[in-house]
Amino acid sequence: MTSPTLADVAREVGVSRTTVSNAYNRPDQLSPTLRARILDAAERLGYPGPDPLARSLRRGRTGMVGLVVDQPLSYLFIDPAIRQFLIGMTMVLDEAEASLALLPRIIADDAGANVLANAAVDGFVSVCDAINAERVQALMVRHLPFVVVDGVASAAACRVSIDDRGASREAVEHLLALGHHRIGVAALPRLPGDRGGEVDPDEPGPLRFPVTAARLAGIREGLEAAGQAWSDVPVWAVPDDLTPRDSAREVGAALLDLPEPPTGIVCLSDEVAAGVLDAAIARGMAVPADLSVVGFDDTETAAATTPPLTTVHQPMEAKGEAAARLLLDGAPTTDLVLPTELIVRGSTGPPPA
Repeated sequence: MTSPTLADVAREVGVSRTTVSNAYNRPDQLSPTLRARILDAAERLGYPGPDPLARSLRRGRTGMVGLVVDQPLSYLFIDPAIRQFLIGMTMVLDEAEASLALLPRIIADDAGANVLANAAVDGFVSVCDAINAERVQALMVRHLPFVVVDGVASAAACRVSIDDRGASREAVEHLLALGHHRIGVAALPRLPGDRGGEVDPDEPGPLRFPVTAARLAGIREGLEAAGQAWSDVPVWAVPDDLTPRDSAREVGAALLDLPEPPTGIVCLSDEVAAGVLDAAIARGMAVPADLSVVGFDDTETAAATTPPLTTVHQPMEAKGEAAARLLLDGAPTTDLVLPTELIVRGSTGPPPA
């Protein structure tokens, strides 16, 4: 058996298909009595009404924006930084009376390309694009406007980002200016499913996100400019999971258990930095008297730790606003780099004597 169609309802009532369509889409064009007859017939036949997807595509506009991430859906609600980004995006979309479709776990493979090829949206915002260009290529095939956020290695025409490299260099220069010489790095996950652990600074292997590579490069620049060998710097990556703070406790413990533990640790996110702080406090260490810790993002986590985190502030909400506005403007050729600022709080100080 086939599902009843709009034509079936038209035959049942004895009207045109246009009249049936108007009963759903332009009710002001019909008398209340005729519209009631059409809806009664539709209910009797089991006709559910026009397909909203087909209807929107015929009109050429869905009123829907797709947010593309290669993280689980829950990440969008758990991670403080991406939540700030979402707030910025949705404030702009609210003004435009547009909706948001969440497209999680979109990695650059055939399945991800298939999702992008079939998503019923007017355009895309793609967050933290992978270093390879496959996702951008899949977006280009749609011939829809799209904006890439934090895709510094991307070939996308419309991009929003920050200077991750320069911001991380500023973070490590802050520790160097305080007198630290033994500095460690707590990094983000390298790849999906990565178990974390010690990373070879010179050969870190493939990295999931361009921001990771950029932030490591900035730290390296700052240390080498101060005469320190990058190959001697202990770098540990957290595992790929949804609780980076918990994972970072283990990474912090590993760094602090080294024969010559660092007196300062640069972390590539505030969640990672909070976990390192937890590890230090669990060992009875005083922060910053025994250990200094710098984060990155300046989320609510940074102000809530004890002591509050010194961190790089990046304007996540402004990123979301800018990405949404550019998309609604048709994603014109743009390379927007938003400013960052090092916020000094209580987690950094001179090294122990």
